[in-house]
Amino acid sequence: MQEQVREEARSTAAPRRSGLVVLPFIVFAALALMFALALRTGDPSKLPSALIGKPAPEMTLPPLEGLREAGADVPGFSTADLKRGDVTAVNFFASWCAPCAQEHPQLLALSQQAGIRIYGVNYKDPPPGGRRFIGRYGNPYAAVGVDADGRAAIEWGVYGMPETFIVDGEGRIVWKHVGPITPQALESQIIPAIRAARAGAPG
Repeated sequence: MQEQVREEARSTAAPRRSGLVVLPFIVFAALALMFALALRTGDPSKLPSALIGKPAPEMTLPPLEGLREAGADVPGFSTADLKRGDVTAVNFFASWCAPCAQEHPQLLALSQQAGIRIYGVNYKDPPPGGRRFIGRYGNPYAAVGVDADGRAAIEWGVYGMPETFIVDGEGRIVWKHVGPITPQALESQIIPAIRAARAGAPG
């Protein structure tokens, strides 16, 4: 009798164990599908945005070595630069990132059309690569900080290059765009988010 009970217990426990083994894979697959769909539609609102409405993470980024504009060194920046009363944009990019090159004309347009200061974060990129990238495609950035070890990207919750954040004048993140900015996203999402931030409304 006891042997039968033990056998039944073993047969019941086996499916439970196999279910526990499979469960993490199911959760991972569901999350991956959600991220893929959000990236495909270009709608950042479909991705988790835990930092929206919260202060920008603290960081101090050194300048991109050797990057010059109009005869002067382009500075790095810190979170303090995002708290000076003006709405700003923070753009994570890298020279090895093909979508970054695709979106770059939109960053140039953004700096001109919206009159906004854009802060670039050069992610895990040797200085020559970052300089070549900006030299080739143009410089929309008021400052370029180097995130050599990727720590800033982790703190900002970056999923991949490129990503762009709109920050209000008090240093709070009000909008996040995942993936390259397209002309459509620029007109329908980014510029309206900047206007809303300037008006003091939620992005």
